[in-house]
This record gives sequence, C-alpha cells and structure tokens, in this order.
Amino acid sequence: MPSLHHALTPAHAALDLIARMVAALELTPLVSVCSFDRDGVIRFCNQAYADMLGVKVEAAIGQAMSTLCSHGVRQAEHDAMVEEVWRNGHSPPAGDWHVKTGDGRELWLYSTCIPVWHDGELAQIFCMQVDITQRRMDFDALKAAGVNFHHMFQRSSDAIFLLRDGVVEEANPAAVCLFKCEGPERLVGRSLHDFSPMTQPSGQLSAEAEASMAEEARQGGNARGEWHYVDCEGALFWAEVLLTAISLDGSNLYYVVVRDISERKRAERALYLAAQVFENSRDAIVLTDRGRRVIALNRAFTDITGFSPQDMLGKPVSLYRSGVHDESFYREVWAQVDASDHWEGESWGRKQDGALFPCWTSISAIRDSAGRVSNYMGTVTDITERKKTEEHTRHLAEHDFLTDLPNRVLLLDRLRLALAAARRNHALLAVLFVDLDRFKMVNDTLGHSVGDRLLKEVASRLVHCVREADTVSRQGGDEFIIVLSDVAGPEGAAHAADSVLHALEQEFVLGEHIAHVSGSIGIAMFPADGDEIDTLLKNADIAMYHAKQEGRNGYQFFSGEMNARVVERSGLEHGLRRALAEQQFELVFEPEVDIASGAVVGMEALVRWRHPEFGVLLPERFIDVATEAGLMVAVGNWVLEEACRHARGWQDEGRELVVSVNLAPVQFVHKDLLDCVGKAMRMAGLPPRLLELQLTEAMLMQGGAQTETVLGKLRGLGVRLSIDDFGTGYSRLGQLKDSPIDKLKIAQSFFERGTDATAIRTIIAMARSLDMTVIAEGVETEAQLQLLRELGCDQFQGHLAGVVAGAGLGEEAGGGHQP
Repeated sequence: MPSLHHALTPAHAALDLIARMVAALELTPLVSVCSFDRDGVIRFCNQAYADMLGVKVEAAIGQAMSTLCSHGVRQAEHDAMVEEVWRNGHSPPAGDWHVKTGDGRELWLYSTCIPVWHDGELAQIFCMQVDITQRRMDFDALKAAGVNFHHMFQRSSDAIFLLRDGVVEEANPAAVCLFKCEGPERLVGRSLHDFSPMTQPSGQLSAEAEASMAEEARQGGNARGEWHYVDCEGALFWAEVLLTAISLDGSNLYYVVVRDISERKRAERALYLAAQVFENSRDAIVLTDRGRRVIALNRAFTDITGFSPQDMLGKPVSLYRSGVHDESFYREVWAQVDASDHWEGESWGRKQDGALFPCWTSISAIRDSAGRVSNYMGTVTDITERKKTEEHTRHLAEHDFLTDLPNRVLLLDRLRLALAAARRNHALLAVLFVDLDRFKMVNDTLGHSVGDRLLKEVASRLVHCVREADTVSRQGGDEFIIVLSDVAGPEGAAHAADSVLHALEQEFVLGEHIAHVSGSIGIAMFPADGDEIDTLLKNADIAMYHAKQEGRNGYQFFSGEMNARVVERSGLEHGLRRALAEQQFELVFEPEVDIASGAVVGMEALVRWRHPEFGVLLPERFIDVATEAGLMVAVGNWVLEEACRHARGWQDEGRELVVSVNLAPVQFVHKDLLDCVGKAMRMAGLPPRLLELQLTEAMLMQGGAQTETVLGKLRGLGVRLSIDDFGTGYSRLGQLKDSPIDKLKIAQSFFERGTDATAIRTIIAMARSLDMTVIAEGVETEAQLQLLRELGCDQFQGHLAGVVAGAGLGEEAGGGHQP
C-alpha cells in the first residue's frame, strides 16, 4: 500500500494554490461563474451561478445555456456577441443584460466574458456575472421619487454626483467618503477625470473616455462602465459608473452614481486565474461536490485518462477506481482527508481503455465560509516516466555496469531473502564462489577490452547454468558468486558446479581473438557451513582458494581444515608485507657447472624468506601467496636487484659468473618489466651479458604475439634468456626457433624415476639444431653426469654441482642444491 504523506512538498504547494483558486471559483458569493464550450454546453459553474438560476450545480453542468435562461429581445444580439468571441478570441466589453430564467424570473446581470485558451486553441468561454437587479430597481425608484430626490441624494449609500457641463455641482456624503475627502469642497467645481489616472485600463485617455461616456448617455439616456479613480489620498480603486443624462434649462446635466467594485474586481481576477490554471494545468484535475460526484474536470484529465466530461459528470468518482487497491486503502485515504483536509501519495489509475498507470494523486477538501466541506478536488499526475527513471536508477545501483548481473548490493539482499526462506522451510542453500583461472593473462596480453568481452560472455554462460530462481552475481574483477536456493543437498551443488566448469572450459571467441579459461569454485552449504551471510561468503571464498591450490579447474566444499589453512595463508600474506618492508628476504645461489671443464660458469639465484617465527622458508611456502596478494612483482624485483648486486661483486673479485634469475609469470607480463630489468643492472653496474632471465615453457606458449615482443625487447637490452624445466610442457618447435632463447634447462624430473636417456638425447639434439646451450638440473650422481657428458650436454646443476663447486665458492653455494 502506498505510504501517506503530510509534508507540504513543492508539488503539494502548487496544487494547494490550484485548490485555493478552485475554492475561489466555487465559493465566492460576489460573482456567479460559468464556462461553456462551442456548443453552448455548460462545462463548469459555481454554486452562486446555480443559485441565481434556481437549479442545482449537477443539473446545470452538461446543459445548454439556452435551456436555463434567455435574453429576451436581445437574444440575437447576445448570440452574435458570443460568436464574435469564438471568432476573434477577444473579450467583449462588459455590459448589462436582461435575462429571463427557466422558472420565469427576470434579472439584470452585469456580465464579463473571458476566452480561455489551451495549447494555442480557444477551449471555453468563461463568464463572470453580477446580479444588479436590485440596483436597477433602486435607480428606477429613484427616478420615480421626484420631489424626494434631494432626500434620497443625501441618504444614499452610493456615491452620487450632479454634473453641469462636465463639472461637479454637488456631491453627496457617500461620495465624499468614497473619495476620502475632508469635505465636498474638494470635489465641487472639478471634473471627475481630475480624480482619474491619465489613462484607463483600456489604454484610452481618461478625459477622452469621460467625454465618450457622456456622449453615450446623451444619445441613449444613460451609460454604464468600469472606471479607475484616484481618491484624495492618492489610492487607486475600481468603480462602476452609471451616468444618466438630464435635460434642464438647456444645460448638460448628468446624474452620476459611483460604486466601489475593487473587491469584486479582485474576485474576478482570482476567478480568471483559477480558470486559466484549471484548464491549462498539466496535472489532471477533477472537482466533486460534497457527495463526491464529479462536477468538473479539466482538459489534462481527459488527455491523461481518456475519460471525457460526458463520461464522468454527475457520477460518483468511485466508479473510476483502478481496481488495484482494496477497500481498506480508500477508507484510509478518506479518513485522512476528513482529518486533515488533504492526502497525497502514489496509487494506480485506470484509463478509459482499461490500461493501468502509476500516478501521484492529491485530494484536497474545500470548505465553505461556515467551515463545512463543500467540494473535493483531486489532482492526478502520470508518473510512468518518473517510475521508469527511478527503476533505471535503481537497476544501475544494484547491477554490475559491465555484465548487468546483480552486484554485491543486490546479492546481499537476495541472499538475505533466500536464507530467510531456507530457515522458514527448513531447506538447504548453497553459495558458490567462482574465480576464473588465467583471466589476468588474457586481460594483460589481449587487452582490457577483450577481457571485458570475456567477462560478459562468462556472465551469460553462468546464468544459463542455473535455474531462474537462483542468483548469479559479479563481485568485481573475475569473481562471481552463485546462490542456489532450495538446493538438493551437496549433490545438487556439485552438479551445478560441474555445469559451470564445463561451460567455462569451452573456448571463448572474442572477435578476432580466441581465449581459454577455466574456473575454480568454492562451495559453502547452509546450514552446515554457516547460517549467516558473512560466514557463508567467507567460507565459500576459502573453499575457492583451496580449489585453486588443488590445481584449478575444479571445485571444493568448505571444511574446517580449509579454514585453518586460510588463516595460515592470511598470516603469511601479512608477514610478506612486513618482509618486504624489513628486508627479511635473502638469496642462495646454485652453481651452474661446465661439464667439459668442470668450471663454474654461472649461479642461479634462489630466494629464501628468513621468517622471524618459522625460520627459513622455501619459495613453495610463499610464492603462491605473494602472487595472489599482488606482491610477486615487488618480491621479483628485489630478487633481480639483489642478484645483479651479487654478480657485480663476483666480477669485482675477478670471477665473471652469469647470474640466472627466474621470472614469475605475473612479473613477465607486467608493463614495467623492461624498466625494472634495466634499473637493476644500472644500480649494480652489471654488464647485461652477465644476467640471464629464466622463463617457463608455459609462459612462452601462452603469451602469444605479445611474448615474442617482450622477448625481443629483453634481448635488445643484451641479457641472456633461458627456458626453465624444459620438457614438462608442450613447446612448439617453430616458436622456439623464432624466439631469441639462449639456453634450455632439462627438467629435474627426467632424473627422478630413473634417467630417461632417450628424452634427454632428444632435447640436446633439438637444442644443438637451434644453436642453444643445454643445461641439466637436479644432477645427483656421477653416473648421471657421465651420461650427460656422453650425450653432449653443456652444463649441469644439482647436488653434485654444489659439491664440485663448493670448495671454490665458499658460502655463496651453501644450500644451493635445495629446490
């Protein structure tokens, strides 16, 4: 149900103004008001008009004016005047009209007609009339009084002047009072236009207007008009003037009656404004009587709803309810109107064709001078477009700008509702945390625009993997969360996870690019893994992390053991940040020995973390954590700079040893790689020929054309390049041939389960064909070394190399045989 509003909003204030104007139309006792269309049918009238004609308001509206009154012998003249208004759109001069009502009464009306325009077209004629019947009777009696004239002159409540040849000869006390003079001497001997502004509202000079009225009175016996006067205190006021010519002694005598009509003119102005506002308001307005029967509606109401005056006039407004709200809603609305004279709020409206539309409705009670409700005014604003805008704004606030999936705000709301339903129905619920594997590689190598297209395609596939009742949300980056409502246990969650993994395994065609990614999924079940939103999301995240640790492209359910490991990982991440700041890292070096001469020709730099609590940690304990925490580039740059510094130290001692540094995948694709390599050599003063950078086969194969560009630029710096752990991947011979690689390192795995001589021989032969140096790592025995010598391998590493080189290198090679 819409909320009820009491505050006087700007819209409310505007409608309140309309209500007050309509109240003026309806309640003023000074002026009777009606409006009629081109067919002469009354479209609106106030109570004063209905009382004047002796009918009820609802009986007058919709009737032709000719059925309610006639103008006797002047009917043709009146009809011609009205037709002229419709033709030229100008107000005719105000005038007296003799009217006969339907019940036989004869009235004199002083009438003013005003055209009302709507959208550039003349819509209605608005008439304001003052009943002057009693005044005419008084005047006729005055003329018939004869000898009693002087007595009536002095006692009259109207201002009366006697003019001779245009000059005031006498002025009665009422005239002195009206013009606020100290005595009649301020008036006598002067013409009336001396008490007028230079021009009248019509634009005519006051002197000319007075002469014209006098001529009309001489020709017709009397003349009537409205006049602007200025009293003796300088205040301007409106007056109605009746000028009657009298023939006596050959002089031009005039009997002038002046009545102050300032209040009436103010009322007419208010009525005129009300008519214009009512007809031209963009809001639909409907006016009812105290019984809530429709007595008027404006053009906007018909434009918005399609209901015409003929459809609604005289009928209860309740017939036009939308049918959306129940009876209790309307009881509450009218109870508030009765209590405070106003209600406004959102509701539903119904058009003539049955269509529903959202609207802002305002209802105001209009009270008469006795404080009784006489009418109700309702305004209706179609807010369809505003609601669309609000919905669009709300959608933007609750959905991811890229994929249009629910964002975290909407996810939390959906998850809250889903949890409430699960608790109520004793049902199960699953939260799946999906993280894309290898997305960063795609984003960095193919560009962010391609990465964005990939994310949108992933979103589409995820939505098709779940039911309509489930929620798929993007949390940012390459992370998605799926909420499975009322899931059929862990098996149902596993089935959904399998569907997601299968969908992600299919290649993504992104314009001219083809991308391959997979997903790592963590699953948390309600209520087993938590009964609160934060707990479920955190545990699903923990499970996802373990899915990545287990080799990616899979899913893991949350367990307590996982949580303990994540706590450990969090501690490692915090410790890594301190390690960078406090220089807790150190390097050990593994010798690279020339097989033919037995000389040490190079050293591979291996990083260690001297943890203040756990002691020396090997890379496999912290490299993945550093990568996921975004710290690997910083760690890699420290290793690079420190290795170059050691190599320069050896050179200064007379030993030219090539230092070999492993590049992490994230380091290799980083935009500042070339600057970092150059900076490390410059800081150490190391010749580029003494620095060797190691890549893995995977880095070489997955990077595409961008990899060749980076390799070319590194070679341009003068550094050496090698492939680490060669033989464990799927290198293409053509790519190796075209890449500026100096050395292949035979993976240690070829010696772990018995020496694979065939594979080693093949790698050495291929390297020879590509003019590359071959080095074997993980050499432990003399037999393995002898085999390598026979097969033509150039260099070796491992425990045996450390023993051979240890005496000559001292502590530099200590522990270097460790992985």
